[in-house]
Amino acid sequence: MVKSKNWLGILLVLALPLVLFARPQDASHKHDQHQHDQRLDGVNKRGDKAMGFSHEKTTHHFRLADDGGAIEVTANEASDSTSLDQIKTHLSHIAKMFKEGDFSTPMFTHGEVPPGVPAMSRLKSEITYKFEPIERGGRVRITAVNAEALAAIHDFLRYQIKDHQTGDTQDLAAAGHSCATMTGACPFAKSDTKSKQ
Repeated sequence: MVKSKNWLGILLVLALPLVLFARPQDASHKHDQHQHDQRLDGVNKRGDKAMGFSHEKTTHHFRLADDGGAIEVTANEASDSTSLDQIKTHLSHIAKMFKEGDFSTPMFTHGEVPPGVPAMSRLKSEITYKFEPIERGGRVRITAVNAEALAAIHDFLRYQIKDHQTGDTQDLAAAGHSCATMTGACPFAKSDTKSKQ
């Protein structure tokens, strides 16, 4: 009986610090997750207002490419002509705004200046923004030759991928893709590939 009480006491002494240490970490993790969820909720609400369509009825993709990348938005339902029209209006407007160095919409949506924006604004004459309608939506193709502009575009798109949680690759080397996975004609296909499609 005495031996079992000693073992129980030793076990309690050893387990108590583990329990006490684990609880603050669990609370900290819950707090971090709560802050993350609140941030994403804010991005989505502000984004819906800025874009003029619901993030729940559409899908965003941010694609990296050697010469820049693309912002792509599609309506989740082919019959959702309202979202389709809103997407095309928004993206064509964004292409014009970005060309002028105006990034107020993503700054409003994210509540901060996204990485890459200062350089993209400063180097606006070095960057091309082209709106392209695609099946169920549209895309803004962003291209540049200038190395600093390309780095800024990639920083901007990686930030969008992370903040919108799209799951798109953030690794430029891994951005190689099958053109068949793209919505509509692949904007990254080489000219000889496009002619074969």
